[in-house]
Amino acid sequence: MELFAEKRILTVSQLTGLIRGVLEENFEHVWVEGEVSNLAMPSSGHLYFTLKDAGAQLRCVMFRASARALKFRPKDGMGLIVRGRVTVYDQRGDYQLLVEYLEPRGIGALQLAFIQLKEKLGREGLFSEERKRPIPALPQRIGIVTSPTGAAIHDMLNVLNRRFANVEVLIRPVKVQGEGAAEEIAAAIDDLNRHGSIDVMIVGRGGGSLEDLWAFNEEAVARAIHRSRIPVISAVGHEVDFTIADFVADLRAPTPSAAAEMVVKSKEELGARVDFLRHRLVQGVRGQLAELRGELDSLSRSLRDPTMLLGHLAQRVDDLALRGERAIAGILRQHRGTLDGLGTHLRLTNPALEVERIRERILVLAARNEAAVRRRLDRMGEETAVAAARLNSLSPLGTLARGYSIALRLPARHVVREARQIVPGNRLELRFHRGSALCLVESVDE
Repeated sequence: MELFAEKRILTVSQLTGLIRGVLEENFEHVWVEGEVSNLAMPSSGHLYFTLKDAGAQLRCVMFRASARALKFRPKDGMGLIVRGRVTVYDQRGDYQLLVEYLEPRGIGALQLAFIQLKEKLGREGLFSEERKRPIPALPQRIGIVTSPTGAAIHDMLNVLNRRFANVEVLIRPVKVQGEGAAEEIAAAIDDLNRHGSIDVMIVGRGGGSLEDLWAFNEEAVARAIHRSRIPVISAVGHEVDFTIADFVADLRAPTPSAAAEMVVKSKEELGARVDFLRHRLVQGVRGQLAELRGELDSLSRSLRDPTMLLGHLAQRVDDLALRGERAIAGILRQHRGTLDGLGTHLRLTNPALEVERIRERILVLAARNEAAVRRRLDRMGEETAVAAARLNSLSPLGTLARGYSIALRLPARHVVREARQIVPGNRLELRFHRGSALCLVESVDE
């Protein structure tokens, strides 16, 4: 007992706590690189995975608060760079890394999230050209979803006022970057659809970094554009900037100013187009009038005295009537001759005579057939009598009538042909010419 009194004895929990304190104190913020394996994402929202390399592996956990901020979704086999602190999981006694931040190795987190979402929405058909709607040529009311304080809205309004000041513009102000910006943009798109009187919608903002433009790469914005009943023009950033909203929208504009130019035509362009069409219309009408005037002059010159024309027509009618009467008379004579010929042929080929000849032929054939049937029946009766006599001579009933019997072994009712087929105790059925009897075998003599 004195030996143990000089030592400090720790419980497992105490020792584990001491180790955890040492690890957390000395490895509070570490960066680790490795490959993901055994990734698990339960309904709690936490991420559990293992980082490994060629020589070792490390258990990692990322709690829901940190995982919720991820823009991309880790996968098994993906290379990651993570930041966290080393601690000990008391229940298993394992050391692990509490991950606070992670990013894909070799590619930025936002860029990977952009690729993953683009592939997902592409598979669902949100980028299909078949679903894109045409932009109206002369919209009366334009909806704009953007920041009310940015340079983009001022540029768009200046272009719209310069090109067509009469168009009505409805601005739905939103936050275009930062936390909650994507949700505001999606809600604004839905609001303009509920408004019901918007002809076309511009969704966008001015230029910026990938992080600044990220709200337009969120799935919520893409879904809102996809379900919009109003045609949507995406105008995000500069010409070199591409976002998920650009791929889903019905039309992509390289800049917000370009979107304003694309959505309405200038008054000068419309006026010039109207003047051109008016000139073509006037020229066409003048040409048609000149052509019709020429035809009228030609008809006027060819117009004759109507009384003379009527006289010629009356004479023509009389001539046609005479020719018609002659033609009808000829046709009647022709048909009358044909009818006389058919009458003569009918008399020579009276069907009553032919019917009488056929009836006599039928009577002769019937008599022959009846005689043949009787001869056949007599021959078959003779053959049947001979067969019956032979059958009676070979029938077992004839044998039984002469005093013989048939023995059947029960219960299978097999015919007994030899004494060795039965043994004492067997039951037999004896069949006679009339009736049968059941017998029990007492002895057998082979």
